[in-house]
Amino acid sequence: MSTMVQFSPEVVAMQEGIGKMYDAISAFWEDILGEHIHQGYYDPDAPPTDVRTAQFRMIDESLRFAGLLEDPSKFPKNAIDVGCGLGGTTRYLGKKHGAKCVGVTLSPYQVQRAIELAAAQGVSDKVSFQVANALNLPFPDGHFDFVWSMECGEHIPEREQFISELVRVAAPGATIIVAAWCHRDLLSSEKSLKPSEKQHLDKISEVYHLAEWCSIADYVKLLKPHPVENVKSDDWSKYITPFWTQAIQAALSWNGKGSPEDGIKAMGWMNEGYEKDIIKFGIVTCRKAK
Repeated sequence: MSTMVQFSPEVVAMQEGIGKMYDAISAFWEDILGEHIHQGYYDPDAPPTDVRTAQFRMIDESLRFAGLLEDPSKFPKNAIDVGCGLGGTTRYLGKKHGAKCVGVTLSPYQVQRAIELAAAQGVSDKVSFQVANALNLPFPDGHFDFVWSMECGEHIPEREQFISELVRVAAPGATIIVAAWCHRDLLSSEKSLKPSEKQHLDKISEVYHLAEWCSIADYVKLLKPHPVENVKSDDWSKYITPFWTQAIQAALSWNGKGSPEDGIKAMGWMNEGYEKDIIKFGIVTCRKAK
């Protein structure tokens, strides 16, 4: 079982800020993107689909990347969605794959809305949601046979502890998938990003309450001390190219209450970051050793 973990005042303040941010902006994100507030997966050689279709495909392609769609009869039965947002993926795993799934987030608003959507979609018997800290998950060791985290790790400053918790709650043989916003891999001659690149990422971080950015290779390194196998990673940046343009267009036509101006600016910076090869969309999967 997770033990009491003490965090610095800076980490606590950041976590509180993340929860309050998502309390404030999740209704906006739901209005423009739907129940899934993560990037979509697009075919780079075909006209882009709509955002919602691409978001569902992102889930499916991530599951396929981890080898979970090869035999439907062996799909995990007990899953956790760490950083679940409005619970779109949590419910999708329950509806499409029949998994029992619990979603955790720092935002009380997201938990309440996720519960409402689960009831409306008739999956309350398969999914549950709670406010919980990804750095100190309130579940026993080895509790889940599938651990999923989509676009959550970028918010977390203590990433070693984050990865440790994901591995801890995974059962022997369980699949772990982490997808996250990353910066480009450093060249062998580099010790850090260029000042202009870091400045670009800092602007995004200020709006979205992000921790210091890391690379896809950094996530792989964080897994090395742990009892995991079949570690696989990839850069999926080319598959999400249309997303931020579509999100900006949807945001500019939004008629809801409040001004999302800072968020729209940050969307533009995200788009620019991908175009300039500063930002990467990373996916990493592994299995916990038996």
